Amino acid sequence: MTFKEKVNTLITEALLEKPSIFLIDLSISDSFKISVGLDGDEGVALQDCIDISRAIENNLDREEQDFSLEVASVGVGSPLKFTRQYIKNIGRTLIVTTNSEKIEAELVEANDVFIILSWEAREPKKVGKGKETVQKKQQIPYTEIKEAIVTVTF
Repeated sequence: MTFKEKVNTLITEALLEKPSIFLIDLSISDSFKISVGLDGDEGVALQDCIDISRAIENNLDREEQDFSLEVASVGVGSPLKFTRQYIKNIGRTLIVTTNSEKIEAELVEANDVFIILSWEAREPKKVGKGKETVQKKQQIPYTEIKEAIVTVTF
């Protein structure tokens, strides 16, 4: 078993004990720096990171292979990668970039195939001069999404 396979197995086993936490990123550099990015259905607590870190560190032998380890939750500005992340962010505002446009809108629905965004837009009136505010909705398949980031409003 390679070093990366062993680390991956340890993370998988540790996450079985925390079903609301899931792996977003795992990278191991040539100098054996292990970086683990986590997310969770209800967020990721510091204790979750500590528990996953201990599960990895306590089961690897530094005499066999020296390494450094970093376990963290993904940041607020990190792009969404998995359906589970979209589902947990229903009701929040996203900036979604597709091949043809960039939309800032509320995520109102997410399933295994697509998301639905809703927003208000100003468009020319159908009759007369001026503009009116209209409610727009758009269904976007995951295959068309280049990047989606949750926006934070204060």
